[in-house]
Amino acid sequence: MKKDIENEEDIKLLVDTFYDSVNQDELLAPVFNDFAQVDWEHHLPTMYKFWSSVLLGTTTYNGRPFPKHLRLPVSRSHFSRWISLFTQTVGDLFEGAKAEEAKHKATNIAHIFQMRMGLLDVIRSS
Repeated sequence: MKKDIENEEDIKLLVDTFYDSVNQDELLAPVFNDFAQVDWEHHLPTMYKFWSSVLLGTTTYNGRPFPKHLRLPVSRSHFSRWISLFTQTVGDLFEGAKAEEAKHKATNIAHIFQMRMGLLDVIRSS
């Protein structure tokens, strides 16, 4: 039986496992490693803080993630793969309310980024 996401160690496991998958992915790895040339030693601790803030309510993250993503050469397919890998990672490692919240929040973040990047149409009510 899997446990739910409960603490910083769980966040670290989630982030490390997810980005291991990203680094092995033929669609996402080139964006992160070739184009963005991510400094993983610096990026991973930032992601621990980000997801800790999102899921555990800590106040350790104080950044603006969207501007850094705006210049990336990404399409809807990149976001779909990102969501797929993230939700699969969460499901492989955890189960419970917080795990479901992680999947939901990641999907919402991806959709907001896509809308802001002009990759999704905003649904407008008449």
